[in-house]
Amino acid sequence: MSSGRTNSETKRITQQVGFGLLGFIATLTVLPIIVVVGYMIQKGAPAISWEFISGFPADGMRAGGILPAILGTLYLTLGTAVFSVPLGIGAAIYLAEYAPENGWTRAIRVAITNLAGIPSVVYGLFGLGIFVLFLKLGTSILAASLTLSIMTLPVIISTSEEALRAVPNSFRVVSTSLGATRWQTVRRIILPQSLPGIITGVILGLERAAGETAPILFTGAAFFLPNLPGSPLDATMALPYHLFVISTQVPGMPVQIQYGTALVLLSFVLVMNIIASVIRSRARARRLW
Repeated sequence: MSSGRTNSETKRITQQVGFGLLGFIATLTVLPIIVVVGYMIQKGAPAISWEFISGFPADGMRAGGILPAILGTLYLTLGTAVFSVPLGIGAAIYLAEYAPENGWTRAIRVAITNLAGIPSVVYGLFGLGIFVLFLKLGTSILAASLTLSIMTLPVIISTSEEALRAVPNSFRVVSTSLGATRWQTVRRIILPQSLPGIITGVILGLERAAGETAPILFTGAAFFLPNLPGSPLDATMALPYHLFVISTQVPGMPVQIQYGTALVLLSFVLVMNIIASVIRSRARARRLW
């Protein structure tokens, strides 16, 4: 009895130590993020106003607002989604549901994983050579969106494929036994059940696109534009590049404007996360497993 009680107490103590260690590691991970966000809010909040959000830059970007950069970031994010989301999900469906398990398919997966780790500046140079110069799209929203789409595709494909493979195989067996074709099974059963994971991958990819500077620096971003872009073939301002410019290229720039711009970019990404979380929660509520 004494030996059994000792073993039980030892396991309980070990479990408590493990939980305490995990909590400590989680705190170390979250605390720097809280500190950074709090510092940005403290420095940038004084600059946030309606004029700052809805106005154009003035006085050599030392005053005025950042409306062109906000809209430009929105245009680039939407353009990236238009090109990358259908292609990424389609490729994931093929790899998860149709592609045979052979060396060629494994090589494709390895290539996709490696592409996800390529520095963004390399994608920017690729976009400059292919879209801006070879296809003669010029420095434009279209060229930048295509470049960002290529950069985000590996993330969307990998996460979407994992979400599709996570759906229990019994769903496929039952659907097929009821007479459904493979495509009907994928469209009506597999896709709805894997939607939370797919949404996570899409948002991860689009968030990276919204915050990148190097790819749009070569393909679509402008230092300053007096007017909003009128077509996809026009250049645009964007929050990441605008923040880079006012932080490094404009002497005498007020610190509040720099941190205010960073705070707006952070809020833009946060809003995307909130929208995705709401959609993901509703999709999980309807999931059958």
